[in-house]
Amino acid sequence: MARQADRVILLLACLAGLPAPALSQSGQPATVTVQSTRDPVDKSYRKMIRGMERFERERAMAPNAPLRFQLLPRSPTVEMRGITLRVAGNTVSVPVPVAEDNSFVLPRNETALREDAAVLANRKTTSMTWRALIVTPGLPPGTRRLGDMRLECRVGVEAGLVSNSSPLFSWINEALTSPEQVCGSPNGNYLYFSERPIFAVRLRAGERVETLPFRMLYAGGEQSKTDLQYCDCQVMLDRTFYAPIWDAAWPDDTLVEFEYMEDAP
Repeated sequence: MARQADRVILLLACLAGLPAPALSQSGQPATVTVQSTRDPVDKSYRKMIRGMERFERERAMAPNAPLRFQLLPRSPTVEMRGITLRVAGNTVSVPVPVAEDNSFVLPRNETALREDAAVLANRKTTSMTWRALIVTPGLPPGTRRLGDMRLECRVGVEAGLVSNSSPLFSWINEALTSPEQVCGSPNGNYLYFSERPIFAVRLRAGERVETLPFRMLYAGGEQSKTDLQYCDCQVMLDRTFYAPIWDAAWPDDTLVEFEYMEDAP
């Protein structure tokens, strides 16, 4: 964490035109190594395994749901059929079967963990985004369960799946955010994707029913053309929404109901 803080201070000093700290404790010129940003279409195997471990620790939020991961389009030209996926390390390569909905279960491999392997897809940089997929079976059509979505956020952030920032500053975001910050705050801004373009989203818990305000749909309606290229909602803006996963007044069994564009009057 201290090393991350040093990198933040150095970058902010450069941006402000200030001299960076010049000497190390030994009196020699200090050097800071910034690792290149991992290709957004590739993910860290170790981080994804940490996400899986978090799922096991906190699955009381979604006791009947399995964990899968899912690939979603980020570029309007990306072909989402025929995607292949593998875990690749220095000496290991493990194929990962991908279902028709582009979801998959990540296998555990100790060699890949030791070698800090990557999870690689056969698609170009920035063409896809990744999400945890936790869905309780048997729910009514057109609904989700809020507890499932709460756990999706925690697993997804722990696994390092979200890529809603400029590559230049992605390592700063990693240093300053955590699943607790992102998923436990009304300012966390964790985006969810519906199956189809949405007209409205409602929450239902017993007799309590509320419709989400417009500001919680379509990535908040605040994405400029410049910002959109850094948001993983890039080509699915009409399917995006925020959910009050931070609000304990809504129990985990709350149903999230979708009214889709083609269903609207």
